[in-house]
Amino acid sequence: MRIAIIGANGQLAQDLAPALQAAGHDIIGLRHSEIEVSDAESVDTALQAIKPDVVINTAAYHKVDEVEENAGRAFAINATGAGNVARVCDARGAITVFLSTDYVFSGGKGAPYVEDDPVDPVNVYGVSKAAGEMLVRYLCPRHFIVRVSGLYGKAGSSGKGGNFIETMLRLAREGKAIKVVNDQTLTPTPTIAAAKQIAALLATDAYGTYHATCQGECSWYEFAAEIFKAAGLSPSLAPQTTKESGARANRPTYSVLENAALKRLGIDIMPDWRDGVRGYVKERAKRG
Repeated sequence: MRIAIIGANGQLAQDLAPALQAAGHDIIGLRHSEIEVSDAESVDTALQAIKPDVVINTAAYHKVDEVEENAGRAFAINATGAGNVARVCDARGAITVFLSTDYVFSGGKGAPYVEDDPVDPVNVYGVSKAAGEMLVRYLCPRHFIVRVSGLYGKAGSSGKGGNFIETMLRLAREGKAIKVVNDQTLTPTPTIAAAKQIAALLATDAYGTYHATCQGECSWYEFAAEIFKAAGLSPSLAPQTTKESGARANRPTYSVLENAALKRLGIDIMPDWRDGVRGYVKERAKRG
């Protein structure tokens, strides 16, 4: 298939392209300079020019604290933008793939969320992504909504200036005392694993909403500890609460996702989160 990836310079997109090429697809990457998802005319013009069979929309405004004070921009990109892409895809007979987040949930369930649990976000970012999901469902029946969690990849997150693993390793190199929140539970997921899972999903026509995260769960503090263990480092690491961290936006206390829909299809290929961390650190060492 001819697949367009919006947000081609992002960390997920940079692993998606080779994973989809390995599956035999023709990939066209679209950067922000080539398409503005919040502008319906820009979306129509860009997609008309390349006539894709599938459009994967990874564009997002995801600086969670910053988004609290920029709701308009968040909704323009995460909601209206998703709707613009979905509308054009439906009109042109293409499949749309929308990347969403564990932050559409509040964490109040206290157990892993499945795809049909009701959304109840606790911050503007989560609300905007939940709105984007609804627009995609409404506007383009041939859709895949893929919720991910705690993404990290070798390309780093362009909007955040790196990823959690790189930040932890940098702080360790600098010899600084490190504090990480221990009251938010999630499932860290490498972009390479998510990319391979999306490629497997696109081999089906089982449209709908999917969770695609690694197996297991941990706090951010436990995530950091595993990073240092994999890297053979022993920096000063201590837990702290979200309140102590000074975060402006609310975060879900428990946003673990269960890959229930993938398991029903028999195509859940996501690894354990610890294996993901070890694999990333090992590959990072090879790259020097």
